[in-house]
Amino acid sequence: MAPPPPPPPLIDDVIAEILLRLPPDEPEHLFRASLVCKPWLLIICDPGFRRRYREFHGAPPLLGDRHCLPPEPEEMKWLIYSAVVLCATNGCDHLDCHGGPFRVVFVATHESKDIILASVYSSETGEWSLPVCLDNTCEIYAQHIREARADGPLGRFYTPYIQPRRGAVVGDAVYFTVRYGNAIAKYDLGKDRLSMIEPPQVYVWDIAITAMEDSTSLGFACIQGSSLYTWSRKVDTEEPTEWVQYRVIELEKTIPVANPDDKLSVVGFAEGVGVIFVSSGVGLFMIKLNSGQVKKVDEPGEYFSVLPYMSFYLPETGNGGGHDATDLPHNT
Repeated sequence: MAPPPPPPPLIDDVIAEILLRLPPDEPEHLFRASLVCKPWLLIICDPGFRRRYREFHGAPPLLGDRHCLPPEPEEMKWLIYSAVVLCATNGCDHLDCHGGPFRVVFVATHESKDIILASVYSSETGEWSLPVCLDNTCEIYAQHIREARADGPLGRFYTPYIQPRRGAVVGDAVYFTVRYGNAIAKYDLGKDRLSMIEPPQVYVWDIAITAMEDSTSLGFACIQGSSLYTWSRKVDTEEPTEWVQYRVIELEKTIPVANPDDKLSVVGFAEGVGVIFVSSGVGLFMIKLNSGQVKKVDEPGEYFSVLPYMSFYLPETGNGGGHDATDLPHNT
């Protein structure tokens, strides 16, 4: 008996639809698919497929080309700072933005005053904006500082320090964490205004904030005991909103502990994809919020703030689309 005929080959459009659904957080699958045969490689390398892949999965964050910025305004005599780089192209879908106009939101604690300042650099004008100020008369934070300073001489160290961690961008605002009390500083780009948001948890350490996957909510994550607690809050709205507990993930059975004194710490996030990074005495772990999946990604070390580089890897260029950076002032 003759063997059955082979199944008819899939047409390119069907193959493209299948390849389009390979998950971007497992890039080895796309790479292996490109090695199957030349037709598959041509599909994956096609610019149209690359753009559809970005549209289907959402774009990873990209910075601008390397630039040397002018000194920040004289009033910004900073002690500690954080910054965020933003695309400034009107109507951009942020799928292919690279090398265009950009803005840098620079937020810092003043070197000698209990105030937080913000200034914005525009690549189009080549200048920094006049700094706006948020002082500790903000009631949320002022009350916490007053209580701390009333406790004794160490209270004098309770200054509103901007944490040198990555900020979160949601809508037309940028958010930064502040030490002591976990207050969140909000800079509104449209209104050129600094304000403060009360956190869902005050007496915890090593928190992280992130843009949630719906692009309209701010996420907050911290460790309490052996569990990862996450909250979300609608912020891209004019209506007053409250924090809502998003998820609690028990880590005791999924992250090993080297000794009983080991502490888990939230040290970073991957923006817009629901991934939190947690460090322990046995390594650095990546946690997917939607599934609770935990994966070890690095060995033990001193982790303070993890900044993951995310891009699409496609064989046409072989360099993942490139990564960029912007020079900013730094502590020495």
